[in-house]
Amino acid sequence: MSASIPDILLPAEPDKALVLFSGGQDSTTCLAWALARYGHVETIGFDYGQRHAIELEVRPALLDRMRGMSEAWRAKLGEDHMIDLSLIGKISDTALTRDVEINMQENGLPNTFVPGRNLLFMTVAATVAYRRGLNVLVGGMCETDYSGYPDCRDDTMKALQVALNLGMATRLKLETPLMWIDKGDTWRLAENLGGRALVDLIRADTHTCYLGERGALHPWGHGCGTCPACVLRARGYDAYLQRRQA
Repeated sequence: MSASIPDILLPAEPDKALVLFSGGQDSTTCLAWALARYGHVETIGFDYGQRHAIELEVRPALLDRMRGMSEAWRAKLGEDHMIDLSLIGKISDTALTRDVEINMQENGLPNTFVPGRNLLFMTVAATVAYRRGLNVLVGGMCETDYSGYPDCRDDTMKALQVALNLGMATRLKLETPLMWIDKGDTWRLAENLGGRALVDLIRADTHTCYLGERGALHPWGHGCGTCPACVLRARGYDAYLQRRQA
């Protein structure tokens, strides 16, 4: 049975959002979700020494194309913030920050897990939001289709929201619109938000492959086709097509 899609037909709220925007499928869908929901939206990206740094290269053009999707989105989409978090790459030893083979570790987590990454991302984003007067953080964390990363879990995000608000005397909201849907419904959410044009934009212009390969354009997008991110994206695209035909 297909997971439920969040309500995207709500009127724009007065809240101002900051979207964690990597240049990948999930964050692009989250950006569209925020643009459909909030009156002002800014984006933030992180250079943490990632092996797939090509995601940083596609971000500017991708943001321009998102602005071109509609006049309303163009008016709402504000400043982009790029943050140097190369410290993560220096202190971590993972398949996303080192040129090593992707495999499972003794603790049951894949070595693509970067300890503390999302915790630090959200903390830095909250700091930028504080300065910019933004009161919503939007991230693409999900525990329906994921690799077991503990910093993608709903409990983690809820606890982090409490900690950030206590530590900063704020009332920030952490929104994770993909938390309870699978990758097939992430594609479907994109179509509901921006039509087939947004689906095609995500296919052709985003980057998710862990190995940083662009190569040929597959039906589901660019990538090596064999890493966990590519396999998940391809499987989700197939499920999305099947659900559209049902």
